[in-house]
Amino acid sequence: MFNNKGNRQENKNFKSRTMERNVIAKNSTFVGEITSEGDFRIDGVLEGTLKTKGKVIIGADGFVKGTIEATNAEIEGKFSGQLSISNILTLNATANISGDVVVGKLSVEAGVTFNATCAMKGTLKELNKSNETTKQASEKTA
Repeated sequence: MFNNKGNRQENKNFKSRTMERNVIAKNSTFVGEITSEGDFRIDGVLEGTLKTKGKVIIGADGFVKGTIEATNAEIEGKFSGQLSISNILTLNATANISGDVVVGKLSVEAGVTFNATCAMKGTLKELNKSNETTKQASEKTA
């Protein structure tokens, strides 16, 4: 009735679908380049590049100087550099951001220090399309 091979295969599929959370703990410093499939929490210091398909969380005591590329991010601590988030960037009240930011969507609480250039991917595409439509309409009427 039960097949051990099926159970093993089911367990392998389950493990491959779960994301691991990687942590740079408080009082730790990491210098270099990190590439990960899973989520990342930073409560210490990261100087370098972090690329992940998961979510990045920078804790209240965390500091990142460098580049982050991720799907989602939540920041309570400090970030300086280039931040590229394809989906949602959430900035909590204690966040301090400087540098260049490119996001899909942005959520900002009152109290955030935000000294950065910011581009929203979805909005730029919509604006370009509406400008082209306006240009075409004005060309036809002229």
